[in-house]
Parts: sequence; structure tokens; C-alpha cells
Amino acid sequence: MTAPGQGAHTPAVRELDAACYHAARGFLSLLLDELPERDRVDGELVTVLGSARAALTGKPRPYWTRNVWEKPLLVEFASVGEAAKALRSIQRNWAYLPSRLHRRAALIADKLPPLPSKPKAFPFVPPNVPMGAFTLLDENTMLASPLCSSPFPNGEFEFEEDREGPPSRAYRKLWEALVVAGAHPAAGEKCVDAGASPGGWTWALARLGADVLAIDRADLEPRVAELSNVRTMRHDAFTLKPRDLGRVDWLCSDVICYPPALFEWVSSWLESGLARNFICTIKMQGAGFDKATTDRFASIPGSRIVHLWHNRHELTWINLGKDRTA
Repeated sequence: MTAPGQGAHTPAVRELDAACYHAARGFLSLLLDELPERDRVDGELVTVLGSARAALTGKPRPYWTRNVWEKPLLVEFASVGEAAKALRSIQRNWAYLPSRLHRRAALIADKLPPLPSKPKAFPFVPPNVPMGAFTLLDENTMLASPLCSSPFPNGEFEFEEDREGPPSRAYRKLWEALVVAGAHPAAGEKCVDAGASPGGWTWALARLGADVLAIDRADLEPRVAELSNVRTMRHDAFTLKPRDLGRVDWLCSDVICYPPALFEWVSSWLESGLARNFICTIKMQGAGFDKATTDRFASIPGSRIVHLWHNRHELTWINLGKDRTA
């Protein structure tokens, strides 16, 4: 991508045959491994052009992203005011992605409508208005996209946290996964939480009114284990057969294990037909990425694999019954 000259006096906007991938926080190196045919890297933003972008068609979207700029534009401008006016003429919401010329970019952002930043109470429905993003390539050239995969500024948001009920902060991953899924357990639905200790996910499921079977070889925090809609089982969840537990509405796992072991366990449940919805964390070992197993998860009909804002060196597999049969 060649930046145009800097003599423009009115905004010049040009669509690019490209996609821009904003790396998951702390995992730019893994995203770069996924995108060897990239055109440029601007901070955490990786741009793929033309034929290299076309080569990704039909394949799983790169996993180690927090946001994808799906309709990138190259904007030439002569002043800060002109840049802001060009963005406002397209739509209201724009998030600034720092990469270079921070002061100039911040001045542009200051001339744009403010973005919501208040922590969100769970559960909630994500906003359905477009959220754009922009960054500066040089003093007079901006890369922007009015259409992004995340409805949140740069894929970032925070929940209103409960600092008393849950025994750990892991519940935020499950909350985010349920927001992304667009569904959550209803009161009275049966949930299995595999590898439940100390009980963050169990607490979150029980708080929704679901009946939770928490399985782990370690004990749950007493305040979670004693909830009226929680039962505990001291066991290795992966050695239990689906027929041992019967039909469940939500099968959840945040177990620390090798991805192939999780895939084998999930496959047994899919084959049994006894689990309707799945939310599982695919935890990577060491500093690497088991792409082969992750692709196997992605190949299951109805699957979504995302790196949540609240994930660490892990991905989240979401599979709802309604999507498998769609």
C-alpha cells in the first residue's frame, strides 16, 4: 500500500481491496503467523490486500483478532478538521486506533462524537449501530473502516463487575461468550460446568437461574457450592460419558487441558446428541498455537471461534444447537 501525496485540500476517499485485522491484545505474533502474505503492519493492525485477501475466502477467519476492519478506506486530508469532517460524513461512531502520530490522531478523535465507555451490566444486547475505526498512516493519510466485526470500540469493553459473589474473575469470559452467542441459559435449564473449581463459571450460570452440575476433582468455593441450584461432583469430567450425565442444555468447559483432549470430549457429546449448546475454552500450551485442532473445532457445523476481550492465551468455541441445524 503506497501512501498518496500530501497536497490534497479536500478529502479524497478511496475504497481498498483489503481487510485489516486488529490483533488480539498481546498476540500480534500469532496473528502474523496466520497472515504470512500481509501487505503492512501498523502497530497491532495487519493489512492484507488483493489476491492474498482472496486466498482467505472460504477459510476460517484468522483467530487471533479482537476486531476486523471489513471495509477499509484510504482517506487523504489536509487538516485535522478536514479529516474529522470526512469521517463524520460517513457515519457517527469512530474509534481511534493508536499506531503513530498520536497527538494529531487524538486531535481528530476530539472532533468526533464521543463513544460510550460506561461498563456494561450483564446480560445485555450488543449495539447494532455501525462502529468504525481509523488510524493515521502519515500526517495527511488515514486508514479507516466504517464496518468492523466488533460493535465495541477497537473490540474493547468492560462489564460492571461483581466483586463479592464470584470466587474468580473468570466469569467475565463466560459472560462475554454469552453476549457474543446472543443467548444464555434460562431459569431451570440444565448446565454442566466441567473443570468448575473454584466456581466462577458455576456462579455465573447459577445467577441466571440455571440448574448447574459443577464437576471438578477440586472443591468449589463454599459460597458457590452452597447455592441452592448448584450440585457438585468430585470427578474428572473428561472421564465421564454423556450417558452418565444425560441430556443437558448447556455444556461449558474452562478446563486446562490440551486442545485435542477437549476436542475428543466434545466430539463424544456431539455424537451422543445429549448436549444442545456448547461454550468451551480452547487453552493453548506454552507460547504456541494448535491451529490444526482449532480448525477441527471450526469445521463443526454452527461453530464460532473467537478471541474474547477477556481471553488470555486461549480461544473460545461457541456452538449453539440452533446453528448446527440451520
